[in-house]
Amino acid sequence: MSATLRRRATAPPPRPARGPGAPRRTVWLLDLDNTLHDALRAILPRIDAAMTEFVMRTAGLEREAASALRLEYWRRYGATLLGMVRHHGVDPHEFLRDTHRFPDLDALVRRDPRLAHLLRRLPGRKIVVTNAPAAYAGEVLEALGIAPLLDGLVAIEQMRFAGRLRPKPSRPMLRRLLARLRLSAGECALVEDSVENLRAARHCGLRTVFVSGFAWGRRPAWQRPRRGQRGMDVHVRTVVQLARTPLARPVHAP
Repeated sequence: MSATLRRRATAPPPRPARGPGAPRRTVWLLDLDNTLHDALRAILPRIDAAMTEFVMRTAGLEREAASALRLEYWRRYGATLLGMVRHHGVDPHEFLRDTHRFPDLDALVRRDPRLAHLLRRLPGRKIVVTNAPAAYAGEVLEALGIAPLLDGLVAIEQMRFAGRLRPKPSRPMLRRLLARLRLSAGECALVEDSVENLRAARHCGLRTVFVSGFAWGRRPAWQRPRRGQRGMDVHVRTVVQLARTPLARPVHAP
């Protein structure tokens, strides 16, 4: 199913003609982990451990030093993978494959039955945009039971700019993604748990929704938005609240 979702995202249907004053619906660009589901309890700790093991093997470091380097690359580049590619010359496909192995994924995914209901009634196209690899993302969406309700999947393998991987929060990648999807920034909303990713999207002209519920109490201080901080148009505790936000209402174009 993930391949089908990727085709939907990268080959959008022709834009329908709109007359003057026709309503314009938001195109939702949805993050995956800690946005559509709670990955902190079981999944992300295993990914972090696998990444630390990979850093240990590649850089010849003890566990504590490898974990610190993993976190440093994540903070500096937005993804540990970029630091490993840049400084250690690793194969990105090998890294993603080794760090996202979940033969028991279906048992780990925490499902919220309200999510499918939200996606069915939320107006506008819904495309998952994630820094996770496509195979893992597709399996999570299947486990959540929402793959048929989505209009596409953009995974990290598709986030390339100038021949290099450029995942969120890369601004050039976001602009290239919008061009590829034939969308204007103003008609899209990025729905995310990452403050850095939202800041980049806001800079590119996208509307932004900060989802705080899953990770708030466990996110580092540098990732927490300050009161009145610019870069977030809407703050919700969980994505099931999206339908009640102003972004879910049609906007009449001038």
